[in-house]
Amino acid sequence: MTGPRLWLTTVLRLVAGIAIAVPAALLLGASPAAAHPMPHSVVQLDVYQSSVSARLELPVSDFSRASGIDLTDTTKARLPSRAAAIRTYLLKHIHPTTTQGKAWRVSIGALSLSRTQQTSTGPYRELTAKATFTPPAGADVRHFTFDYDVIVHQVVTHVILVTVRQDWSAGKVDGEGTTQVGTIELDVRHMKVPPLKVDLGAGSAWRGFVAMLELGGNHILTGTDHLLFLLILLLPAPLSATGGRWTGLVGPRKALARIGGITLAFTAGHSAALAASSLGRLDIPSWPVEAFIAASILVGAIHAIRPLFPGREAVVAGVFGLGHGMAFSFVLAEMHLSTGQLVTSLLGFNLGIELVQLLLVCLALPSLLVLARLRVQPALRLTGATLTGVAALGWLVDRLGLPNPVARAADSAGSHTTLLLVALAITALAATAWTLTTRLRARARPETAGRPPVLSRP
Repeated sequence: MTGPRLWLTTVLRLVAGIAIAVPAALLLGASPAAAHPMPHSVVQLDVYQSSVSARLELPVSDFSRASGIDLTDTTKARLPSRAAAIRTYLLKHIHPTTTQGKAWRVSIGALSLSRTQQTSTGPYRELTAKATFTPPAGADVRHFTFDYDVIVHQVVTHVILVTVRQDWSAGKVDGEGTTQVGTIELDVRHMKVPPLKVDLGAGSAWRGFVAMLELGGNHILTGTDHLLFLLILLLPAPLSATGGRWTGLVGPRKALARIGGITLAFTAGHSAALAASSLGRLDIPSWPVEAFIAASILVGAIHAIRPLFPGREAVVAGVFGLGHGMAFSFVLAEMHLSTGQLVTSLLGFNLGIELVQLLLVCLALPSLLVLARLRVQPALRLTGATLTGVAALGWLVDRLGLPNPVARAADSAGSHTTLLLVALAITALAATAWTLTTRLRARARPETAGRPPVLSRP
């Protein structure tokens, strides 16, 4: 009986060993993230000519564990009482230096608490801190050593992602999306947190100029309010006014002169205001400017229905263009550019606006001239002006502090710029084809060539 008993004992021991070894191997082989995904930190950099600012996004649970500052139950109202301790902790663990080892100056600014989530984690609380890194005089902000071990010096599984959001010299100016620079984490072989070598390349003023050129073009395309103001002023340009009504047509040359004058005046107005407010670094509240723009569109819509200032559209476009230029300057103000970068950006941004504006006017011009000669012109003009007026009224109410669905719907139209360009291109081709066909028919019938076109009553 000894043989069978030994055999049974051996089998039982083997089974028990497997039962212990397999789970152990799985546990040891699995990474902590796979076993229990934890949120990582993000350091988001904005690179300027003489400094780098950073937005630190820190999971509250890991931050509390590493710093000893318990923020688990801290509310936004109680955060200021912990601010001094938080800033002291951060300053101890953030040490950027030049590539030669000279220390940068670090300052910690605003702090805030919020709820967020990452792709691999559920919702969690996040501490956000603003920081500014200033190198020694003459040091290169594009190449530095980032010695940073916030949280990871205690929570050894923690990972920090370092990204760039804005970098004018690299052509990154739109503030959308980020470029990853690298990661900071524990080196398990040496049990140290190695500093990150940040290399942002050479950068150039040309890349900044081209990026601002694109940004200016995109800004006018997605700025539905700016487009509507210009187009609504152009809509009645080929018409003549008598007794407070649009009653007939002006000649083609006069219509072209009006359209050109309105476009140039609007350009001059917003260019002057953009340059003055940007170069003067004026701190202008945004809501009065945005409300002024909405009011300008509303006035333009009413003028398209009943003439308020016939023949003086260019003057009005220039005056209202000043407000639109101030709104454009808000984009540049957020970038905190040096004077040299600001001048280059003004040229590129304004040129981008003008090129797209010129494209839109050229696409709209054939349709405006043909539309004025059609019997359905009054109905189409009144419909377009009414819709524009409703959108402008919604914007005005929204910008005075009362959000509404009309403003939201009007804003969403800015996401369909490709459709707008296609529609304008199609109508321009159709209008051009109609004009050529009409002229060919008129030449083929000499007896009708001298008759004026048939117009309907507005």
